[in-house]
Amino acid sequence: MKRKLLFGERMLYGDGKHPFNMVIAFKVSGSIKEINVNLALIKVQQKHPWLRASITIDKDKRPWFTTHSASSFKVEVLVVNRINDDDWKRQSETEWAKPFDASRSPLFRLTWIKGEAFSEFLLVFHHCLCDGAAGLSILKEFLLLLDNPEAAIGEEIAIQSMNDIIPPKVLKSYRMRTKNTLIGKMATLALWMIPIKKVAVDRKRDFLIHWKLDEQFTTAILLFCKTHGFTVNTLLSAVVLKAFKAVLADKSFNKISLPVDIRNLNPLIKKDHVFAFGLMIVLSASNADSFIEGVKQLQKDVNHKLTKLDPYTLMMMMEACHPALANFSNLLKYGKTSNDCMFSNLGKLDIPHEYENFRLETIYSPSVIGPLGNTTTILTSTFREQMDFSFVASEGYVSFNNAKRIKEKMISLLKENIGL
Repeated sequence: MKRKLLFGERMLYGDGKHPFNMVIAFKVSGSIKEINVNLALIKVQQKHPWLRASITIDKDKRPWFTTHSASSFKVEVLVVNRINDDDWKRQSETEWAKPFDASRSPLFRLTWIKGEAFSEFLLVFHHCLCDGAAGLSILKEFLLLLDNPEAAIGEEIAIQSMNDIIPPKVLKSYRMRTKNTLIGKMATLALWMIPIKKVAVDRKRDFLIHWKLDEQFTTAILLFCKTHGFTVNTLLSAVVLKAFKAVLADKSFNKISLPVDIRNLNPLIKKDHVFAFGLMIVLSASNADSFIEGVKQLQKDVNHKLTKLDPYTLMMMMEACHPALANFSNLLKYGKTSNDCMFSNLGKLDIPHEYENFRLETIYSPSVIGPLGNTTTILTSTFREQMDFSFVASEGYVSFNNAKRIKEKMISLLKENIGL
């Protein structure tokens, strides 16, 4: 099975030499058998064709996913001895920097931090392969198979072309094709004309700050949002914006980007599809009289921008931009930073924590870092009624001390406004 990488996937893959890795870490207690780890990985690969795919380059220098058998294209497993509870954070930072050799191995690997009472596992994906939602779906399947290698997880009908994810009436529409091709060509021309000084920011040290809110705190946040009529995602977006402003002052941008799961707008892309194409909205805080009023205004902005998102138009337009891929990547890599961070809320994770042979103690929110510009990213998810945060950044963009201050400001803003 083969298919060309889409525009977004090509952008994330780049030249294949620079890592753009996503790590999903989780902690278990109980007995884990090595044979079950290997069987679980093979069966996950058997379900998802692109988890056993290499990347090949054709004569036109276009990359293709090319599948292999799971038995001949096995997931790399690294086993390290567990020393303490922070090993997973240090190992995550190591995994960010390790490139995949996509010509020889899958764009997916696993690290097992093995201890007597507890173990952490790190699922590591190249971001061109899948997004956070797909990674968490794979995690759910891996856990089921780790407990019972005979568990049924179904079979993915892999996305093989744009025809699989855009309705025929949209693809066949002359008006839509012409409009999106024209927009794509105009964007391509604009990207060619933008002057870019190819001097990248010195990222210096990449780091991860992690924290978790207890069940009482998390429940209070949910009740606060329900009472005032806005979503948790919007509340947290407002808190992130205010925290960056409070800590960075005039050096903040009052702007964050939020990924939107394309599956919520395009029913042809299923929850378990291995897919990396994302949608994005950008938010800024207003000068409201009160915190609550500010969040409500932000919610109106979110609602308006979500109604404007058209996944089919955007995908078709971007596919017309392949000739400008290098220019677009250079703009992201070398252009001036214009936002504070990317903020992503993966929501409540529908994953069991009690299994026959082990217990899932926690899932740490994913972390991701790549070479395309500002690396500052805050990801959150909720598991077992506890909200969990991963703050990823590079010293060249945000100092470690300022990142810690932003974290503390986020916590204090939540406590002050929900009455804890």
